[in-house]
Amino acid sequence: MLGLGAGTAVVPTLLPAADKPGKRPNVILVITDDQGYGDLGCHGNKVIQTPHLDKLHQQSIRLTDFHVAPCCTPTRTQLMTGRDAVRTGAWGTTWGRSLPRPDEKMVAEVFKAGGYRTGMFGKWHLGDNYPYRPEDRGFEEVLRHGGGGVGQSPDFWGNDYFDDTYCHNGTWKKHKGYCTDVWFDGAMSFIEANKGSPFFAYLSTNAPHSPYLVAEKYKKLYAGKKNVPNAAFYGMITNIDENMGRLIKKLKDLSLEDNTILIFLTDNGTSAGFSAGMRGRKGSFHEGGHRVPCFIRWPGGGLAAPGDIDTLAQCQDLAPTLLGLCGLKAPAGVKYDGMDISPLLRGKEQDPSGRMLVVQYSQTTAPPPKGRATVMTQRWRLVGGRELYDIQADPGQRKNVAAAHPDVVRKLRDHYEKWWRQVSRRFDDVSHIVIGSDRENPSCLTGFDWLGAGQRNPWNQGHVRSGHVANGYWAVQVERDGTYEFALRRWPAHVNRPITAAAAGGRAIKATKARLKIADVDRTIDIAADTVAATFRLKLKAGKTRLQTWLIDDKSKASRGAYFVYVKRLP
Repeated sequence: MLGLGAGTAVVPTLLPAADKPGKRPNVILVITDDQGYGDLGCHGNKVIQTPHLDKLHQQSIRLTDFHVAPCCTPTRTQLMTGRDAVRTGAWGTTWGRSLPRPDEKMVAEVFKAGGYRTGMFGKWHLGDNYPYRPEDRGFEEVLRHGGGGVGQSPDFWGNDYFDDTYCHNGTWKKHKGYCTDVWFDGAMSFIEANKGSPFFAYLSTNAPHSPYLVAEKYKKLYAGKKNVPNAAFYGMITNIDENMGRLIKKLKDLSLEDNTILIFLTDNGTSAGFSAGMRGRKGSFHEGGHRVPCFIRWPGGGLAAPGDIDTLAQCQDLAPTLLGLCGLKAPAGVKYDGMDISPLLRGKEQDPSGRMLVVQYSQTTAPPPKGRATVMTQRWRLVGGRELYDIQADPGQRKNVAAAHPDVVRKLRDHYEKWWRQVSRRFDDVSHIVIGSDRENPSCLTGFDWLGAGQRNPWNQGHVRSGHVANGYWAVQVERDGTYEFALRRWPAHVNRPITAAAAGGRAIKATKARLKIADVDRTIDIAADTVAATFRLKLKAGKTRLQTWLIDDKSKASRGAYFVYVKRLP
């Protein structure tokens, strides 16, 4: 029996073939955003057109009881670290809680150290500043948008999915084409450039997350049809499917298909599609929020024949499993919450009967509320500590049977209590953005990462346009003693618009003063109607502290922070 306790150390399985030079497999990990279990033809959706993914389904091992977090960042931190989201500190999508702590080891770091070339393409959503960017966490080639989606506040201003400006290896560059096409083009270029070396490619699309924008030819496939909740949403998925077809063809053309592990999954339940009979959708602790597809294909790897595996599994399993399949060792001291399921993929028995897993996330700066979670076993789901479902007899979770099975409830609650005691130990250990580092100087801080703003962070460019009234603070670490310049802006520097001015589709704001508070410094200066940036220069000592700003209207008591603050350590 292979059970799993919270924080159990995992030693990846070494494969004989993986020990031989040139034999280590390539890895491509594809994850889409907000596409649910039922948003595929192969999962019973009779409307959506996904022929390439349906074919991949036929050719793959399918983990049919596979779970992620109910929303974006928590799934991604679990995928990259092999550890539970609340343990890593990245339990939310913004609010200063989308940054996995710097001491969390990402799987890309392990691949890089093991001689793999590493590339990341698309949506990162685990930090836009040092030391949280993908290039800080093991990825050598990076092509991404900012924040958690195209058009969010850390993203390049005005990006709208078409012909956008994206960050390529630290430099923002214009790219022609639709966002999903750009990510796949970048990944395929990386694959071709590194076809002679083992590579790890992480391809993470922002589609089909809202806003639902796609070329008309894809929307027309679904416009006016019955049982189509959103034609653009389905069109975005069909575009992803076409790109999956291009990717698989590229592997064939490069003779890489047999020795490439190709994994497809999604990051949470559907946001605008078909839930396949499950209760709930994105954000829910019921099955529809966190049970998703997971297809694993490695034609030349000696895996079991394509087919369904109904063993309980989670995205935290993929990091240790990939290390096992590729003959890599887990970093010293790392304790995975996931387990190496490579024996299962090879057709060997792994008894899941003793395994208990916890799904928890929180959209708060404050630590996650205790008990707001789901505890899972192969048979049972305990939701919120009160609702118990026999998932095998009641997959739609319609009948709460907690009263009939008090012993099961008690057992699952006891497991949660033990788990909670472990993961809550570092809740007060906030992830600090480093300023003044040679790795990023200057730094652009955005209100996306404010702590203490409740749920009012200006995470979207629409908030900036509207003059959204909110304030919070950044947790920062001053890298070294020195003189620092802070430029407080309403608009990003490349827009170069006065603080009080409106932009297209937005409105002007009133501000006569700007205030900055950091460490023991608290200063206020006057700003004019044409001021583009309120600039402060001050000397700081190295260390961790808080940074907060205000754009002040003398006639209003509203507290509005600067949405963008550029910080530069001066020579």
